[in-house]
Amino acid sequence: MKTPRSLLFVPATRPDRFAKALASGADMVCIDLEDAVAPQAKDSARRALITFATELVESPPGVAVGVRINPLASPLGIADAAALLAADLGGLAFVMVPKIDHAQVVSWAAEVFPEHLAIVPIIESARGLNEALEAFAHPRVSAAVFGAVDYSVDVGCDLSFTALLTPRVQLINAAVMHDVTLLDVPFIDVHDLSGLRKETLQTRALGMRARSAIHPTQISVIHSALAPSEADVAQARRVVDAFADAKGGVALLDGKLIELPLIKAARRVLE
Repeated sequence: MKTPRSLLFVPATRPDRFAKALASGADMVCIDLEDAVAPQAKDSARRALITFATELVESPPGVAVGVRINPLASPLGIADAAALLAADLGGLAFVMVPKIDHAQVVSWAAEVFPEHLAIVPIIESARGLNEALEAFAHPRVSAAVFGAVDYSVDVGCDLSFTALLTPRVQLINAAVMHDVTLLDVPFIDVHDLSGLRKETLQTRALGMRARSAIHPTQISVIHSALAPSEADVAQARRVVDAFADAKGGVALLDGKLIELPLIKAARRVLE
């Protein structure tokens, strides 16, 4: 998978929305068998997913398509895994595994599913937060998701930016340690696009570079909030040019010393 900015969840019970999700502009599309599917609809949802996965010869250009299964150690998760393994998964790029309370679950998933499928763990509990560094170390993990709603229930906090600041920072650090893209929790009010943009700008300031979504209208807002502004790009070019002009000597810009960390940050903006 390329480095994603966005992931769009779509319920497996809504095959009429699959094509729309693929055309939404999201970098990743996740067909959801877990939270978005009621217990009595799991079997029909699984059948719809298998039909979709079988017909999907390959993912659309620039879009990684995958599935969120139920917790792997549960009967529903075992049924999901069995159904997927019996189908042709050539068009899928990842399997998202929820409720990662122990890093060993990632290893189990890697043993169960074919090597071409990336494993995307969801961290959504205090125990999972403690296991994140080890879970992200697995070579099949290139992206992970912060499940803030379940996390907030587990620890008894609210969903405000302040309440979730510490776990976000801890997960960002763990992700950076292993070159994993951390996708933030979806913004649950699909009508509050200004709130989505505000919070995404706040999490971007922490170092978060991607976010998941539950509605197609959220994708463009996420991309816009995560993209550097024209002023950011212009300043980054000035920094890189000043460093190049110094030809290995001391580089100054606006009277300030340009050190290597600033060059790295500027190049990241331009990329």
